[in-house]
Amino acid sequence: MSSKPSLQAADDFLSFVNASPTPFHAVKSARARLEKAGFTQIKERDSWAATLQPGGKYFLTRNGSSIVAFAIGKKWKAGNPVSMIGAHTDSPCLRIKPVSKRQNDGFIQVAVETYGGGLWHTWYDRDLSIAGRAMVKTKEGTIEQRLVKVDRPILRIPTLAIHLDRQENFQFNKETQLFPIAGLAAAELNRQGKTEETKEEEKKDGPFEPLATPTQRHHPYIVEIIAEEAGVDVSDIVDFEIVLYDTQKSVIGGLNNELIFSARLDNLMMSYCSVEGLVKSVSSSSSLEKDSTIRLIALFDHEEIGSQTAQGADSNLLPAVIRRLSVLPASESSDSDSSYDKLDNDTATAYEQTLSTSFLISADMAHSVHPNYPAKYESQHRPEMNKGTVIKINANARYATNSPGIVLLQEAARRAKKASSSISASKEGVPLQLFVVRNDSSCGSTIGPMLSAAMGARTLDLGNPQLSMHSIRETGGAHDVEHAVNLFESFFENFEELEKTIIVD
Repeated sequence: MSSKPSLQAADDFLSFVNASPTPFHAVKSARARLEKAGFTQIKERDSWAATLQPGGKYFLTRNGSSIVAFAIGKKWKAGNPVSMIGAHTDSPCLRIKPVSKRQNDGFIQVAVETYGGGLWHTWYDRDLSIAGRAMVKTKEGTIEQRLVKVDRPILRIPTLAIHLDRQENFQFNKETQLFPIAGLAAAELNRQGKTEETKEEEKKDGPFEPLATPTQRHHPYIVEIIAEEAGVDVSDIVDFEIVLYDTQKSVIGGLNNELIFSARLDNLMMSYCSVEGLVKSVSSSSSLEKDSTIRLIALFDHEEIGSQTAQGADSNLLPAVIRRLSVLPASESSDSDSSYDKLDNDTATAYEQTLSTSFLISADMAHSVHPNYPAKYESQHRPEMNKGTVIKINANARYATNSPGIVLLQEAARRAKKASSSISASKEGVPLQLFVVRNDSSCGSTIGPMLSAAMGARTLDLGNPQLSMHSIRETGGAHDVEHAVNLFESFFENFEELEKTIIVD
């Protein structure tokens, strides 16, 4: 009798995505897993020379919404390679505007702006709430970040009844018809003990404020809820970055529990798999003993809007980290593989030499074939769910994949521990798939090309297949989570050996 496929990795991913409605929360979730695995936090503003040691495991954050983690092989020497996986923490969403207070026809409304290229019609008639970060005053006089996640539904964007607008295609104005309702004005007045005649707030004398206060710019009860979640008084809220999210939990679905129904699969699934792949690759006490490379993951914010921010992939974040790591001295007892003993004593070219032998996997979700739209897919490149991670290829370099990268990844997949959920007959390894878009179709973008151009490191684009990308509720394969984790673990464990065997220049 055959055993049922394991859903352990998928279930663990659900806990990750359900706890992570924003990039700030995704970084918090990743950080908790890294700290549990023995990774130590470091700061960009500090010197690393006396802190980082071969055999050590570390992580750093930027803006609280991007995180870089790495483990240093005990045989590391300056100028040696770095194996990297890059993903992103953000997803399309609606963000509360700086001045969000709206009221119309007896309804309290909250003004929002669109972030990224979302399928905004899917946000209608969903039970929405708010999450993000608030900047608060502390008793010590400092301003610090507090994360906020309101679990109960408080917002909704209602559709117009079909009787009043019989559109064949649902169309709406994003500026005037995408405002959520938060309740009834009368109910809020009743809560405050006010009437229509006394609803106007009395002007209060106080110190000069360059900007209107949060309770003046937003509905006071919204600010009260944020303050309660942040554990501070309303007067301590200085500002906040708050987005809307769907309160419906991510779940395992499908007749045979083979699917995942979830928000933010793009790209929290690849973020989760990156973290778990790194953690599993260093779980053994001897995993770094003979390694002369650095294993690294980078989860960036703002990919959905072009990555051109201080915490995006098009910033100096990853190049700056690699530059600092490339000159780390070896341990005194190091006898790093002689094939990497090529660095001058002044370490002036360590950064360039490190990048010349390093490799980056750009991990961003891919498109599964859609059974209702088969003509949208190239006939020989039709990825299926639970059939393995998808290598993404584009002749016009919208993806950074090339043949040497495919060769390396294919060998890492061959050596990977077999996913317990795999339906493959092979005794080991995880499956891979190939994808190109049709010549008459547009192609998505990833962080792969921009990072490969900025650093000159060999790069490959991949991702797990999914449907409904950029919807508020997406669909993926439950067993592909384990496939990708095992693939990434194998990549880190085998990169040092594989890198030397694939010769191009």
